[in-house]
Amino acid sequence: MKQVPLIKLMTILALWWLTCGFTVIGHRGDPINEPEETLASFNHAFSEGADYVELDLHVSQDNVLVVSHDRNLERITGHNAIVSQTPWATLKTFKQANGEPMHSLADIFAYYQDKPQTKFLIETKKTKKGNPKNMEPLVAALIKQYHMTNRVMFHSFSLSSLQTLKTLLPTVPRIFIAGSLKRINFETFTTSTGVNISSELVNAQIIKQLHAAKQKVYVWDHMNESASRWNWLVNLPIDGVVTNYPATGKQYQDAKTKATSKRISRDVTLLSNYQVKSYENPYNLTLQKNTVQPLTTYHVDHLVWSQGHAYYQIGTNRFIEATGVNPTNEVVKVSPYLNQHLQLKADLLHVPFYDQPYAPTALKHELLPKQHYTIKAVQIINGQLWLQTKQGWLKGHDVLIDFDHNSANWRAYQQLKPAQKLAFTTIPQPKIGQIPVKKQNKWQMLAYFHYNQVIMKSIL
Repeated sequence: MKQVPLIKLMTILALWWLTCGFTVIGHRGDPINEPEETLASFNHAFSEGADYVELDLHVSQDNVLVVSHDRNLERITGHNAIVSQTPWATLKTFKQANGEPMHSLADIFAYYQDKPQTKFLIETKKTKKGNPKNMEPLVAALIKQYHMTNRVMFHSFSLSSLQTLKTLLPTVPRIFIAGSLKRINFETFTTSTGVNISSELVNAQIIKQLHAAKQKVYVWDHMNESASRWNWLVNLPIDGVVTNYPATGKQYQDAKTKATSKRISRDVTLLSNYQVKSYENPYNLTLQKNTVQPLTTYHVDHLVWSQGHAYYQIGTNRFIEATGVNPTNEVVKVSPYLNQHLQLKADLLHVPFYDQPYAPTALKHELLPKQHYTIKAVQIINGQLWLQTKQGWLKGHDVLIDFDHNSANWRAYQQLKPAQKLAFTTIPQPKIGQIPVKKQNKWQMLAYFHYNQVIMKSIL
């Protein structure tokens, strides 16, 4: 049996899923492996999968846009020269650590003009007084000259700079860099299309509020960003990351882009006779957290489909695979089957075992007549019952349940209304008042009597 396509699964579950991807932006290119804001740094970032590279701009003494984070070039070239006080003819002779000269924005655009997949996040570096005043017109003119309108975004600590760029190039996204949450307000939103926030300040609630204000959320981190920080960050509904490690960003982007997510709000209960693993996120399953015990109930707010499996988010940075996890309000219908035995229905010769209830794939082995297995976990999906044994998962309508008639499970099953009984038992259920034809043992007779009492009470 072929695997059910994901789109069909989504239809079956009647869920509206959202893709989980985010944009990877190489901060100054790939500054860990190459000198920052050089062609080598940008090329390395793009080769590692960055969607954009970030670059900074200053204006030279003779009005050339210079690509540099620092206004004084001593750190990156060894020359104690301030960009705004030095002509371009001098600046372009300065060599960077890898031997490349300083670059103008025109140099960068000319180099990448015929490489349409390369895109740029441009930061306008401004003084507190808003200088240089001519930066935005110079930027806009070059973008138009090289036809880069659809390949750039702006970000800046200067809201006035973004306001000017909104007038000059209204279709280009404008991201406000918020060094403090106090700088984010509704006045900001009249200019910006997004906000760039430190990972130390961001959380799910802030992202929700910014999305409600029609703002995209980009996050930046420090030079020492770690795997643990990434594993936390990837769980948030961010729109992009400005990172010094674009290769790492790409790895998580790929995992998250292939995933889909549905925001939900429900209580769920694990119906199994074994504990299950929980994970920090569903994109890297090596990151395990505390196990979840059988019959434990959690409130969940997301269902994520990742790497061919469904996961519930049961807490901050904590996920469990959704198999065996049922809506708590459905537990009364499905819990009686747990730890009971099953066998093949008499009218069937064989049925396949499956790997999982979600997008199931049939396994090579099958359930055959006279085979009996203990039910280890139970799952209900869209009204269909699934039962797990040591051999795999089975569809509830293919089997008969061998109840222990001395158990609370049998009594709980008998108390269900007929429409709630999702599986057949090895004992046929008589109609009200019907006397069993063949001889029954004491426990079967008591079960029939109890069943009729329950049905009569439900009618009355």
